[in-house]
Amino acid sequence: MAHDFQAAVIGGGAVGLACAAALGQRLGPTLVLEAAAQWGSGISSRNSEVIHAGLYYPTGSLKHRLCLRGRQMLYDHLARLGIPHRKCGKLVVATDEGELEQIEALAGRARDNGVEGVRMLCRQDVARMEPELRSVGALWSPESGIFDSHAHMLALIAEIEATGGHVVNATPLDGASPLADGYRVRTGGADPAEVTTRVLVNAAGLSAPDVAARVEAMPAGAIPRQRLAKGCYFGLTGPAPFRHLVYPAPVDGGLGVHATIDLAGRVRFGPDVEWLPPGTTVAQVDHGVPADRAAAFQEAIRRYWPGLPDGALFPDYAGVRPKLTDPGAPAADFVIQGVRDHGLPGLVNLFGIESPGLTAALAIAEQVTGMLAADA
Repeated sequence: MAHDFQAAVIGGGAVGLACAAALGQRLGPTLVLEAAAQWGSGISSRNSEVIHAGLYYPTGSLKHRLCLRGRQMLYDHLARLGIPHRKCGKLVVATDEGELEQIEALAGRARDNGVEGVRMLCRQDVARMEPELRSVGALWSPESGIFDSHAHMLALIAEIEATGGHVVNATPLDGASPLADGYRVRTGGADPAEVTTRVLVNAAGLSAPDVAARVEAMPAGAIPRQRLAKGCYFGLTGPAPFRHLVYPAPVDGGLGVHATIDLAGRVRFGPDVEWLPPGTTVAQVDHGVPADRAAAFQEAIRRYWPGLPDGALFPDYAGVRPKLTDPGAPAADFVIQGVRDHGLPGLVNLFGIESPGLTAALAIAEQVTGMLAADA
């Protein structure tokens, strides 16, 4: 059977676009369906734009392996295409002896994970690098960095189009039906349509469980239960106090209220972690940042930066992360489902793609493409 597209990807964020670019190169023309009015406007537009080194993730997990591989691929991609980025490095700061033990354990995991160049610093070393910081020591990660994620996604779209593919906004998935050698995909929106594709990728981010449920014959038991966690960011008025990324010891559900810098030198703090009630849908999420959260942010920030001026924080933006575990439970790994998991050839579902998903996107795409090429 002749198909309209060789591959279709549901979701036009960084991971979906990376998958589509890789599939276009490997299989041929690929269609990206994005439900929102603009590609990259979901999780991909509401994060810190940090390139993670791979410090935090259990050794051997998908998060560990795909973060390391993805980081190396991302730096190469950014350099080759001249996309703005900076390998500024990161300090994970301990403000007391208990946190120091936690961060020393993190350093051991980072070494086990093969992260290059990590080392522990004493308080004097930290003070020389960042005089404004208060610490009893820190973990130094020289491979961490920042980049222009939207310029990166634009480059991926150019790659998709160069292989005959298309990215279509404001076009939600209405449903998909398995065929003998592919899928019939039905779209909604203002201009409903039907197309056929050899393979199908569900990279819908927060909506991935809902999208999976719209694929006929998808076993309900193979769709994980998702819990949403909101994270707010506050911006900083005035000059930047740091030259590097500054992170506290990790907390339940996240990496703590950390300080990130963008390529223009602006500083923002966040995210915090607010577990939304069970059953909260994507449509119910409020992305507003309550101004009264500034007090809690000030308290967290002043543990490592006591010089934060009063009134220097302003509400910036918020993002939501797709969690596959509940509060207090160990963080779940990425879930990349293929035919062995759900029984449907030519379908890959991506669930729980939160941090370090942006860093790992190219490596996730590499794995997905390999799985589907084997099916095809």
